[in-house]
Amino acid sequence: MADVVAGQRVLITGVRNKWSIAWHIAASLHREGARLAFSVYGEREEGGLRKALDEAGFDAPIFRCDATDEAQIAALYAQVGEAFEGQLDGLVHGVVFANKDELAGEYVATSKAGFTLAHESSVYTLVSLARGARPLMQAAGGGSILTLTYLGAERVVPNYNIMGVAKASLEASVRYLAADLGKDNIRVNAISAGPIKTLAAGAIAGFDTMLKQVAERSPLRRAVDADEVGDAALFLLSPWARGITGEVLHVDGGYNIVAM
Repeated sequence: MADVVAGQRVLITGVRNKWSIAWHIAASLHREGARLAFSVYGEREEGGLRKALDEAGFDAPIFRCDATDEAQIAALYAQVGEAFEGQLDGLVHGVVFANKDELAGEYVATSKAGFTLAHESSVYTLVSLARGARPLMQAAGGGSILTLTYLGAERVVPNYNIMGVAKASLEASVRYLAADLGKDNIRVNAISAGPIKTLAAGAIAGFDTMLKQVAERSPLRRAVDADEVGDAALFLLSPWARGITGEVLHVDGGYNIVAM
């Protein structure tokens, strides 16, 4: 796929360390010759990313941006435009956050503040980042936007609660953004990955049980790894997927098709 994505300019958001799914997407893109830039929340995330870059043996510009702040998003895209000659081919939205306390117990107990925070951080950031990317992608003749979701958007998953509802909103946003941006030749898709050990996953009680269940019940009889998600993302971000938009691609060993 190197000839297909070589030289493509892609902004990766939400990497926290080498275990982040967004990092594995970045690694797949780098392997095939894409040009990368990163956006991180703050100093701690930048430190984790720089360590991952050092271990991988390559460098890329890193910008700090709180994606819930419109002014910071505007500043981010000014920097991205300077780094990429005023054009952008791809955007990976890996921004997600909810209060850990809102994941346990009953969903009916979700606080208004917790509900708002999860949606602002995990859903509206896709909308605002897509809006900011649009002019740069128009200048490039089109582009591809990719976000990350989970089966909890479709089914009730214990100890996922507000994140499941936020992910459902995220998937709906993918469809509405795809409808809006298609006229600009900008595609918007999502990957619904199976459970993978990341820093964020550590906030979910019983996560090891989830991994075991997927390994036992999925058609492939194993859990997926982050590199498999990275390669699926590589496809969706490439011109090989030029006819695909508004879709949620499950990369979970087929677990989503299994009932009892």
